[in-house]
This record gives sequence, structure tokens and C-alpha cells, in this order.
Amino acid sequence: MTLTKDQIQELYKFTRAHYVEYYDVQTELVDHLANGIEAQWKEYPNLSFEEAKQKEFKKFGVFGFMDVVTERQKVMSKKYYGIIFKFFKAYFQLPKIILTFCVIVLLAILLQRFHLGHLHYWVSGILLLGVSPMLFSMWMHSKKLKKKKRKWMLEDMLFNHVGVAQLLVLPIHLFNFEYTATGIFGFLTISLFIVVLLLLVYVITFEIPTKAEKLLEETYPEYKMT
Repeated sequence: MTLTKDQIQELYKFTRAHYVEYYDVQTELVDHLANGIEAQWKEYPNLSFEEAKQKEFKKFGVFGFMDVVTERQKVMSKKYYGIIFKFFKAYFQLPKIILTFCVIVLLAILLQRFHLGHLHYWVSGILLLGVSPMLFSMWMHSKKLKKKKRKWMLEDMLFNHVGVAQLLVLPIHLFNFEYTATGIFGFLTISLFIVVLLLLVYVITFEIPTKAEKLLEETYPEYKMT
């Protein structure tokens, strides 16, 4: 016996009812449940679909699908940060590294020339200004996401930068000290720090979303059909 299309759809509803919101994770679980149910029917042909489904679900333990979702998040997070690094490292390779170096030096000269003894205010202001496009991008994505029938875990990571935004905002709070200039080298260090963070914001907010569809199709062959 094999599952009907209606039963497959019922398994999708079942995973959603158990708080699995991403379609790719749902599909993985539905495949697992379907294979398990069909294996049970080979041994117990008179077993009902509902009984077989509940038996298969119990195999996931007291936490249900949570462990599968957590493991999937780990895999997708690793892929997501790998994508970020791939785009980010290009700014520290030829030819882009030349522009990156010029921006670092120019910013260091400007900070040395114009700071008034409260450098952390300048740094915080620059970083907050730089992070604001990311926050706007997150807001726009949340609006679009409400209209979509299917959610994909990697897609949500590519557009919803909550974890990365928190990581970038954290140094703003850590940078709360009075800085006494010790020469251009000190300002170059601070400038490098600022430029690295702003490049991360640029890559995450602008570069990756423009290539998101291709990245998603490489990960999910069925994505282009949605």
C-alpha cells in the first residue's frame, strides 16, 4: 500500500499543527512519516492511516519534531554563514581590497581630524546609521512573508537578519569608553572595525538578497516551482 495524495497533504497539515512552519522541514518530515507508515502497512495491512501516523510520530519522542527542526536549523545556519563569508571575503581580495583599504584610511583620517574626545558616540552613530537599512529590510521581508503560502528556512535566514543584526549592534554597546588618540594606528584599528561591520551589513542587506533566488534554487530544486 502507498499513501494517497490526500494522505500526503494530511501529513503536511500534521507537521504544521506540531509547529513546523518551514516547508522544507515539513517535506523532510512528511517523507520520513510516509516511509514509516508504508513500512508499517507491509507488516500490518489492516492498520488504519491514523493509527500508523500516530505510531510513527511517537518514534520522535516526547519533544516531537523539535529535534529535527533544531538539527535542520544548524545545517541551514552553517550554509547561511558560509554564503555570507563567501561574499564578504571578496572585499579583502583583489581588486575590491584596494577600495576597502582606501575607505579604511579615509575614515581613520576623518575620525582623527574631527572627533572631540567622545569617539564612542561617533562610532555608535556610524554603526547605527549603517545598521538601519538592515532593520528596514527585515521589516519589509516580514510584510512579504505574511503573503506567502510557503516558508523556507534558508529564505527566512537570507532576508530576516535578526541574529546577525543583534551581533552587529552588540559592539555598539561594548564601544562605550573614552578614547584617547594614540596616533593614526589607533584610528586605523577603529576604522577597520567600523568598515568590517558595515561591509557585513552591506553584504547581508543588499548583495545576498539580489542573488537569493539563485541561492535558494541551488538549495531547494523545487523552490522555482513555488
